[in-house]
Amino acid sequence: MNKIIQVAGIIDTEEAKMLMGMGVEYLGFPLRLPVNREDITEEEAIDVIRQIKQPHKPVLITYLDKAKDIIDFCDKLNVRIVQLHGKIEKDQLRLIKDSRPDIEIFKSLVVHGDNLNELKKTVNSLSDWVDIYITDTFNPQTGASGATGMTHDWTISRTLIELSPKPVILAGGLNPQNVREAILMTKPAGVDVHTGIEGADGRKDPILTKKFIDECTEGFGSV
Repeated sequence: MNKIIQVAGIIDTEEAKMLMGMGVEYLGFPLRLPVNREDITEEEAIDVIRQIKQPHKPVLITYLDKAKDIIDFCDKLNVRIVQLHGKIEKDQLRLIKDSRPDIEIFKSLVVHGDNLNELKKTVNSLSDWVDIYITDTFNPQTGASGATGMTHDWTISRTLIELSPKPVILAGGLNPQNVREAILMTKPAGVDVHTGIEGADGRKDPILTKKFIDECTEGFGSV
């Protein structure tokens, strides 16, 4: 597997085209969120996703936890990768894979405090129905699990990466200043960034984005 760079929180077609032009393969669309505000409406997301062509891939990021709801939403958006950030039962993951093996599942492993043992159990329990895991950071102030701009204890992510039978993407507070160090320390299958490359206007900044990608290239090239 190539080293993944995913950028989440796509705002519009202009931003998506800028990111694709810089070589970003995975573009994430957080929707139906319990805490954070969506960056884009569902109808707007459909229009942007129409412009995303291979090898670039749109990713639905959501907290939905029922197989039918997840499948229906993927079909509405015309995406085949879904990143599940909430708790979801094993039988619901199995239902997705049994009925729609074409849908790739990313499952979050949200770090809050020292919950490594709990996350290990999640990996051991769900790996038969998960294609890729993604670690992220919990914000106790807001209750958000992702898009917090906060890092977590990377030794926890490193342990999960070492033990997981499936690839693991590192997320949580990554930016151009720390992503190379994070890659060297944890050796992930990929990285995810959201707020870490945004300017004051909330849009992905081309200079920060290029710096982030360059730092990722350097980091992945050294592990």
